[in-house]
Amino acid sequence: MDTLLSGVSLLMRWDVFIALLVGSIGGVVIGAIPGVGAAVAIAILLPATFSMDPIVGLTVLLGIYGSSMYGGAIPAILVNTPGTAVNALTTYDGYPMTQRGEARRALSIAYSASFWGGIFGILCLIFLSPLLALIAPHFGSREIFLAALLGMVLVVLAHRGQVFAAGMLAAFGILLQTVGLEPVKYTKRLTFDQSWLASGFDLIVVVLGLFALSQAFLLLVDNDKQPKLEPVTGSLFSSMKELWIYKRIATVAGGFGVLMGMIPGVGEFTAQFLSYTYARKTSKAPEQFGKGSPEGLIASEAANNAVPAAAMIPLLALGIPGEALTAMMLSVFYVHNVIPGPGLFQNQLDFVYALYIAMLLLNIIVIVFLLFSTNLMTKIIQIPTRFLGMMILTLSFVGVYSLRNSVTDCAIASAFGVFGLILKRLNLPIVPIVLGMVLGGIMEVKLRTSMTRVKTPLDFVDRPIAAFLAAAIVFVIVLHIRTLRKEHLARLKGETDDDLDSQLR
Repeated sequence: MDTLLSGVSLLMRWDVFIALLVGSIGGVVIGAIPGVGAAVAIAILLPATFSMDPIVGLTVLLGIYGSSMYGGAIPAILVNTPGTAVNALTTYDGYPMTQRGEARRALSIAYSASFWGGIFGILCLIFLSPLLALIAPHFGSREIFLAALLGMVLVVLAHRGQVFAAGMLAAFGILLQTVGLEPVKYTKRLTFDQSWLASGFDLIVVVLGLFALSQAFLLLVDNDKQPKLEPVTGSLFSSMKELWIYKRIATVAGGFGVLMGMIPGVGEFTAQFLSYTYARKTSKAPEQFGKGSPEGLIASEAANNAVPAAAMIPLLALGIPGEALTAMMLSVFYVHNVIPGPGLFQNQLDFVYALYIAMLLLNIIVIVFLLFSTNLMTKIIQIPTRFLGMMILTLSFVGVYSLRNSVTDCAIASAFGVFGLILKRLNLPIVPIVLGMVLGGIMEVKLRTSMTRVKTPLDFVDRPIAAFLAAAIVFVIVLHIRTLRKEHLARLKGETDDDLDSQLR
């Protein structure tokens, strides 16, 4: 109880309260503007959070991370344009409801499902993080290396149809991490006698380039867009009771969100797909899905909003991020010498409790704000995209320069911005590069530490947790190969049937 009160006292400060408001409401606004998204906003804000207290900086970032998908549902439902990428599935049933004249009902259902998903994910975080932290002290260097390797494998395999490209980009991220002084003996690597490479590629500079600057370039080179929206009339409270009518779908969707959020590299898209598929298969009216089904809307929104809190579970308990946004947050932890893992629960439990309470509060702030300010949000969505691109460009360069007052960093960020733009144009993933840099650094240090006690390859997996993680890696790869083989055989069978049909004709 004393620890809980200490955590509450951490939040009872004016700067934390302002951070809660800025993060939660700012996240909604950013999520509602198509073309921005949480990753761009967090990348821009990262340099500023380094000078804040850790609880203040993390509260802002968690607020944006957790609330952006609330806002992303607004344009997805009203104009068939998802505010964030993970709200794409919301358009399937949200926009058809708007076309039927049920925009208010669709928004009300989306808000209530998002709120339920967020609270459900936080409750799971509160109960599961300490359990994982109890197991975490049994993780030595080998186990952490294998856990990070498993995360890397899952990140790559999660990009169905782009596994080779994702693998190459993850390897490129690992290569970027090796430039500069190596972490054990501090010798120079891959610097080619260039002084500007001696300190390596800063993660924040790379993140700002890949996410923020690339999006700014994309908005500036594309045609200017300014969506037109009609105001939403009526009370948003009236349809929130529908969540109780479809409580089974909401609970299962939240469960999928938590499970997929805990697994590195999987995230919102898989959670949405699984929950949406489950809802359609178990529905009494499956033919309505994609045509304005409230069940489909609940399945999508509850699943994606449960993921952010669940993604914090491996980050807090093991110090291993599962996707790009938690990787950015990990840098804030390290800057303030707050090391995620079992030691965090033993030595700074009040800080952990403060994070839990902050995440609960931000969901409450967001739902109250949206219930009374949806029409204000419809005006914000109409910001011209090129003006938005110019704003992102300016803020990104300010953020990069403020890190080390370095023009070289601005040039590096610009190069990665162009590279990120090329990847987006080619529809290739950016996340593997960032996770390659973060997980690559963890893997290198832990591998080099563990190799001093490993004499044979079997010594690497001679402990239960290490053996389990190694088996999980092999299982995931074998399962993926079998899935690819089945898909290949199915395609061959389809081609054979087509050939036979053409011959019969």
